[in-house]
Parts: sequence; structure tokens; C-alpha cells
Amino acid sequence: MSSATSLTVVSQCNVFPDKKSTLEDLKLSVCDLPMLSCHYIQKGGLFARHPALPVDSLISHLKQSLSQTLSHFPPLAGRFSTDSNGYIYITCNDAGVDFIHATANSISTQDILCPLHVPDCVRGFFAFESTVSYQGHYKPILAVQVTELADGVFIGCSVNHSVADGTSFWNFFNTFSEVSRGIEKISRQPDFSRNSILISEAVLKVPQGGPQVTFNENEPICERIFSFSREAILKLKSKVNDKKWSQKSDNTDVDAVELMGKQSNDTLLQIHNKGKVTAILESWFKNAVLKPQQMESNLSMGEISSFQSLCALLWRAVTRARKLNPSKTTTFRMAVNCRHRLSPKLDTLYFGNAIQSVPTHASAGDVLSRDLHWCAEQLKKTVVAHNDEMVRRFIEDWESNPRCFPLGNLDGASMTMGSSPRFPMYDNDFGWGRPMAVRSGKANKFDGKISAFPGREGNGTVDLEVVLAPEAMAGIESDHEFMHGDMGFERDWAHEGCLFCNFYGVELICDN
Repeated sequence: MSSATSLTVVSQCNVFPDKKSTLEDLKLSVCDLPMLSCHYIQKGGLFARHPALPVDSLISHLKQSLSQTLSHFPPLAGRFSTDSNGYIYITCNDAGVDFIHATANSISTQDILCPLHVPDCVRGFFAFESTVSYQGHYKPILAVQVTELADGVFIGCSVNHSVADGTSFWNFFNTFSEVSRGIEKISRQPDFSRNSILISEAVLKVPQGGPQVTFNENEPICERIFSFSREAILKLKSKVNDKKWSQKSDNTDVDAVELMGKQSNDTLLQIHNKGKVTAILESWFKNAVLKPQQMESNLSMGEISSFQSLCALLWRAVTRARKLNPSKTTTFRMAVNCRHRLSPKLDTLYFGNAIQSVPTHASAGDVLSRDLHWCAEQLKKTVVAHNDEMVRRFIEDWESNPRCFPLGNLDGASMTMGSSPRFPMYDNDFGWGRPMAVRSGKANKFDGKISAFPGREGNGTVDLEVVLAPEAMAGIESDHEFMHGDMGFERDWAHEGCLFCNFYGVELICDN
């Protein structure tokens, strides 16, 4: 379904903060500047229709809520300026943001949620398509588009990537929804300080006309959401960590990690039952045998996380699908939050970019011939090593050669993981319920771009937004390890992937 033919812009206007900004100009940091060649971040939520409020009243309400929210986020209503020395600042001048009201009455929520691959119509739900962040010198830093659907509403936000990373983006989006619900005091006040090591004297020299994206925006790509249940992830993590306990009596395996996780999350478990549960676990541990090599590995490296396990699974599947030469070096990049890694730490709600792209390299032969544990361990080593010293080393390297971030899959063997399943994407209730789904626009998508979202049901579920070349997508869709695995479970992607069916608790409502 074409977004161009099915979407109509009803109105477009500027929205200004309801209070004048007193914030001084904010200098772009060493994490902000490399993003000048990236597209605006495009993320948003699909919602059911408001049960009582007419659309015109809803649009007016969201405009007013946005105006109030901008007073808490002055940089989003500003513009870029470059001084005579070449330093780029956000001028918090209350220049305003774009607000677009659009209709797509021929598109239903089922049209978005049910297809196996993310439909092209989703791209039309966001403003500033193909807009590079450097253009914040003369374009708004933020645009909000509210699109009426046949039976729902999509609220999409496009934010300049040199102004905000995922942490900052979702803090704004969460605050916007809080204000819309009528909360008088916001729960997470952003921190706009500019007194850390991220603020540098190095100057990024910008080419005439501004930087351009570093990947082919017109290459054919295919996009799909893969949903992982909590149980599937626990089993995968247990396999990667080799956490099976062999019972002496009958040699059957019991996954203690998953079992304890279920007990700790059982809402029916009352205080007076804790003693019984402890006794059961103590009995398991007393009768279980942990292999010596498991103990040595666990002590030396620590436990590999669920997310690292999931990344390793995808790394192997994509490498296999690409049919690379075994000697070809593959790269798995992960966006790492530096706020808590620096010493002294940045504020958790530091507003701006505080991420670094951390690569893990391995030959295609090693990725495929070694097991999941080995692949996940390589990713873990990279993340663990990215401490205060390493963050500072990355900063020094950039200062020695200021440059924009070369986003893309330039060698045909790279993957880039962005976003995070920890972001509170489903906490956005504008007053009539949580999102049915979270989706992103066309921005910064290329063969090998992966984004991690929390699953709608929470509780450790994860959605991976996977963007690949069509032949690579077909490859992972027929990959036994990725689609079914040998963790003792089957993933029925046809209906696990259909969020409409999951949301309404029905089956066979779509063609999947």
C-alpha cells in the first residue's frame, strides 16, 4: 500500500512553548556532532481511537499538550547556529516545532499490524523523511504528526539526531504523554548541563552544503518485526550460559534460571510461601551437579545477558544468510549508553547524545563454526570493556580527527544494533490507553540496521526490528536456528508476529 496515495495532510502549523525559554545556548558535544549526517530519529506509537473525544478536539488537545511539554524541553523548539569559530550550538530561541494533522482513512490498524513485513504506509506517518540533522540550522528540530486511521491514531515524532539520542527521545515522548494525561508535575525533568568531557574544543569541519548520509538511501530493503517471548529468551539465555542443571537421579535437565525467574515474577506467590520455595530451590541445588567447565566460565566472564544472547543469535543468522566468505570480517555494532560509564557519571536524564557505537569483529567462519556462547561472549567482552577509560579513548580519537559517523553497511558484512528494549516505549498513555504497537519511519535504515524494542506485554519480552536486503531477509526467515532454534521451543512467527492478533487475543483474523 503506498503511503503517498493513501495519506492526506489536513493541516500543518507551528507550535510554540507556552513559556519563554531562559536556557542559554547549548554547545553540541562530541557525541552530538557525528550525528549531523544522520537522518532525524523517527519513532511513534499506534493507538486505538479515543472512545469519546472527537478528532478535532483531540488534535487541539495534543497541540496544547505539546506546547506545555516544549517548555520543559527548550532545545526542541530551537534551531542550530554556527559561530565564527565553527562551533555549532542549539539556540533555545522558541522558534517552534512543526505539528501536522493527517488522515489515512483507507488504512486500518490491521493493515499495519498483520502483514509479515512492515508495510510502506508506515513511512508516511512521520515528517522530515530523508532530512539530515545538519538541516536543523533552518528547519525545526522537532515535528509531531498525528495521523487518523480508519480505526486508530498514529502519533509520530521526528527529532533531530544531533539533539537527542534514544534516552532523550523517549523522555520527551513520555513527558508529552504525561502532560496530555493532565499530570501537573512531570516525573523526569531533563538535565541540560554542558560541563562534562563530552564538550570539546575540537571543531568539526562541515563540507559546503552540509554533510550527507553515508549510505545508499535507495537500496532495496525489507523490514520485519520479530517478537521474542520471555520464555523463549530465558531458554536462549540458559543455553548460551550453559545453565542446565543435571539431576543425579534421572539425568533430566531443569532450567534453574527460568524456574527462579518465574517464581520471582509470580504475582500469586505470597510471603508465607517463600519458605517453601526456598526449600525447593535448596533441594535442587543440593542434588544438582554443575559441570566444572561451567563454573570456570561463569566465574571468569560473568553471566551473558539475555540481550547479548539474542544479538548473538541474530549475528549468526544474518551472517549465514549473507553467504559470506569464511575469511570475511563481520562487524556487529552496538550503541552503548555512556551516561553511567563515565566517571563522574552523567545524569541519567542528561539531554543530548551520550552514546558511542562499539564494534565487535569476527570472521564469518568463526561466527558460523563456533557456537552461540562464543558469539555472545565476544559481544559481552566488548560491552564490558567499554568503561570510563574506553569512553575517553573514543573521545580522544574523535578529537584527533573530527568526523561524522559513517552509518551504513559499507562492506556488506556489518550489522548495527540501535535503540533498546529498556526504553519505556509502551509507557506512553496520552489519556486513552497504551500504544498497540511502536513503529519507526524510513530514517537511517539500510541493510543490517537492527532496532531493539520492548515487547508490548513487557516482562522481558523483546521485539527486534530487522532491516535487511531482501535476499538476506529470505535467508533468516528460512534459518532453522533463528526461526525455530534448538532451545526446546518453537516460535510460530506467523501469529506471534501478528500484533493485532496478540493485542485482541484472537486468531485467524489475518492472512498470516
